[in-house]
Amino acid sequence: MLFVLYIIAFVDRINIGFAALTMNKELAINNQQFGFLAGIFFCGYFLFEIPSNLLLYKIGARMWIVRILITWGIAATLRGLVHTVHQLYLMRFLLGLAEAGYSSGIVLYLSYWFPQREQARAIALFMTAIPVANIAGAPISGLILDHIHWRTMSSWRWLLILEGVPAIFFGAITYLLLPSGPGEAKFLSQDEKNWLTAELAREQETKTGEHSISALRALSNRRVWHLACIALTFQMGQYVVYFWMPQAIKSLSALYSNTVVGILVMIPYLTALVAIILVSRSSDRRLERRYHTAIPLIVGGIALVLLHTSASPFLSVAMWSMAAASLGALGPFWSLPNEFLAGASAAAGIALVNSIGSLGGFFGPYVFGAVAHGVGGIYRSLTILSTSWLVSAALTLLLPKAIHASARDDG
Repeated sequence: MLFVLYIIAFVDRINIGFAALTMNKELAINNQQFGFLAGIFFCGYFLFEIPSNLLLYKIGARMWIVRILITWGIAATLRGLVHTVHQLYLMRFLLGLAEAGYSSGIVLYLSYWFPQREQARAIALFMTAIPVANIAGAPISGLILDHIHWRTMSSWRWLLILEGVPAIFFGAITYLLLPSGPGEAKFLSQDEKNWLTAELAREQETKTGEHSISALRALSNRRVWHLACIALTFQMGQYVVYFWMPQAIKSLSALYSNTVVGILVMIPYLTALVAIILVSRSSDRRLERRYHTAIPLIVGGIALVLLHTSASPFLSVAMWSMAAASLGALGPFWSLPNEFLAGASAAAGIALVNSIGSLGGFFGPYVFGAVAHGVGGIYRSLTILSTSWLVSAALTLLLPKAIHASARDDG
């Protein structure tokens, strides 16, 4: 269920990249304005991320996730009714404010269900929703842009409206079906609940023993900030791929319809889906996180650099596929905070990492849009942004092997 909800969330977060194929011309949006438009979502996300995660911890997962779903669905739908770029800025900001805390909240929520040795796979399976959202959303978005012009409204407006409504509907479904923890799970027997609760309690005692980290100390812990810097540089490149790939692929040929662009965009995300599953399984099997995070980022950074070396659509899609494979780092990376944080400290620490990381979602697209001027500019900007992934990989390799021990010493 979390997987389905994240597909809906991610489609609403990034469908502005497809809407841009016709929206930018109608609203006279240039590259720099679009970069700011794509990124301003993360300003709202940044402001409410930590409070949102702490509220999820205090109120309970189900009620808070329902709140997130319904408010972001309303904000996502209203984007289709704007008339100026400044109104669109406001609605993107409010969308980020409404959705703040969702992905970091789910990372925290999964720690209520899965022992540490299984968390990379659990998180990765949840985050496979990112490529699946693009695999499913890209062709649907292309078809809407080419064929839906109801009531004389532009197709990009219908794209934002139709893809925003499911969040509201699934808010009601979530209230009925999602347990706040194993104790409420109707699909577990009492023996299973007891075993899982005891298993997770033992892990929590290990993490919150004599060297425990409070929520406040987690916000000032050096290892938490180290992870936040990795997330920042990771997401700078990550969201450029999400927002600009449709425009970059369409620029390869004037003959490509929006539907064709949607189909081509599917290919890199199929690669990403395979990478997320294989890398997370390998990470859990070896209980190794650093190299499993760094190597996909290095591969993705190299791919962004190579994108400008060929005008061949085949090679370009292959390079975009390598770049998208960087998403394989998600599972191993997001299992790192749970190695030394638990309870309120996990709520605060994970939220801080994701909050700082979300600023990468602002700076990456904004810098990209400011540098890009025409087709050549897109690829020049990609080369610049590839550096952020290489820096992220280097920061990951600088983490100590025993992060749980060093983090407590730092805390």
